[in-house]
Amino acid sequence: MEPKCLNTIFNCALLTGLTLCVLFGTKPTSAVDIHAPAEVIVENGTTGILKCTFKSKEVVSSAATVTWSFRSSRSETPSSIFYFSNGKEFPGPPEFKDRVQFIGDLNRKDASIQLSQAQFSDNGTYYCDVKNPPDIIGTPARTELRVVLKESLPQDNTAVIIGAVCGAVIGVILIGVVTCLIIKRHHTRHDYEGCTSLESVSSHAPQPRKKVESSLEGSRCSSPSGPLQGPVIYAQLDHSGSKNPNSFRKMEPVVYADIRKN
Repeated sequence: MEPKCLNTIFNCALLTGLTLCVLFGTKPTSAVDIHAPAEVIVENGTTGILKCTFKSKEVVSSAATVTWSFRSSRSETPSSIFYFSNGKEFPGPPEFKDRVQFIGDLNRKDASIQLSQAQFSDNGTYYCDVKNPPDIIGTPARTELRVVLKESLPQDNTAVIIGAVCGAVIGVILIGVVTCLIIKRHHTRHDYEGCTSLESVSSHAPQPRKKVESSLEGSRCSSPSGPLQGPVIYAQLDHSGSKNPNSFRKMEPVVYADIRKN
């Protein structure tokens, strides 16, 4: 075999080996996943928070960086307003220099900032970009900031909802209490009417007629709870028909008439 053929085969094998080493020996670069709310509304003159979170497969190190950029409605390209690296803040242009502050925590995958004394000129689009080497590829997250007057702020219905729920709960409790009281009163009234009817029946039950007492003393000792007793009349009648005064001594047995008032 000619030397030229041997050299060509050797060069091809060497090139193939180097290619395999590059493919299997080099660690592929992963991407950073960045998230931010689509819109933030802030009252004019107050402090607003621009949230930004990210996900990375690598452990966050001191080499991680955060860059915030701003593009107003009058500008076509964004400009950097804040930069954070190695635990230090690097402010941007004068209009944001003293108003932007880093409030995030990279160890918790948080890259948020706060904007003090929000102005109408701050309206625009804000971009959050995070790099955590070797994760350096990622699409910056974007947030639309709207600075409005207090009257234009969206109403918070949380308090209204809580009040409605509390009112409904209190109403149900009151209905339950009233229902229990009505049921209890109904049972109490039913028991009372039953006792009254029994007493009425017993009071109207026919009482056995008492025997006529043979003397006035017996009539006076009658039960005081019974009907009032009228005077007792004692009569002695002579049935002999004789006009002899002496015959008056012969008398029939005494008849007692008991007159009672109804």
